[in-house]
Amino acid sequence: MDLQVLRSFQAVAEGATVTDAAAEAHITQPALSRALNRLEKEAGAELFQRVGRVLQLTPAGRVFKEYVDSVLDSYDRGLRAVAEVVDPDAGVVSVAFLHTLGTWLVPRLVTGFRESFPEVRFELHQDGEIGLAQHLLDATADLTVTSKDPGHPLIAWRRLLVEPLWLAVPARHRMAQRRRVRLAEFAEEPFIVLKTGYGLRGVTETLCRQAGFAPLVGFEGEEVETLRGLVAAGLGVSLIPASSESTAAAGNPLLPIRYLEVTDVDAARDIGIAWLASRSLPPAPRRFMDHALSATADSRGSLATGV
Repeated sequence: MDLQVLRSFQAVAEGATVTDAAAEAHITQPALSRALNRLEKEAGAELFQRVGRVLQLTPAGRVFKEYVDSVLDSYDRGLRAVAEVVDPDAGVVSVAFLHTLGTWLVPRLVTGFRESFPEVRFELHQDGEIGLAQHLLDATADLTVTSKDPGHPLIAWRRLLVEPLWLAVPARHRMAQRRRVRLAEFAEEPFIVLKTGYGLRGVTETLCRQAGFAPLVGFEGEEVETLRGLVAAGLGVSLIPASSESTAAAGNPLLPIRYLEVTDVDAARDIGIAWLASRSLPPAPRRFMDHALSATADSRGSLATGV
């Protein structure tokens, strides 16, 4: 077996048709079919079974794919390592990050890093907390910029900063003219929250419990911008990260949202950077991690926003 056959096996195993996989490999479909048959003979088991028009992995194929993924990942990382030895100022940094960090923190970190290493390329992915951990475990990202420590035995994590959370309320809300409130005062209010599996959802539920109540969920979304929009529409309140957008919104009296400081609980969340503990980071990702830690050192205790 050779690497191209393994890549084609991987592609078909992940849902590509044999025709598409053959085109990607620049060979004919019959040639790839013969190569996959030879692969099954070498493995000593059927790796695929046909279900209608689709090829699906057999139990043996699923086991084999785990090792194929590992082989190809090691090979690709080896090529990257060699390339970065030849040209240490280049390379690729693959970063996955929370949706809420894609509008301010990640762009700032990438921009600052590229001022020193303009030849480095970035591969960026957005996801929720669970998906971010999987990016590391599947080796589809070198680093993740996330909130709390994932608590996974294979994943290392370091805090970058602590980001305050503010309670967003509609501009016509009965408490909209106040600057500070207790979260417990909103125990009977509907909360606009992210779906289960997103870090901000867990933080919201934890803070509400600390304030003595379980949040009454009015709507579950997938983007903080959706939460803001529904709060502005008067459908509920929401704990919102103190990003640059919320800071700007708080200072604009024309926007139908007000951001209030919460005083009875520590309304904040950790923001950190994570990597796979068992894997040595290539030079470019290692430099980016060092840059992220250095660039946020002054904010390690908290993130001031002026809201």
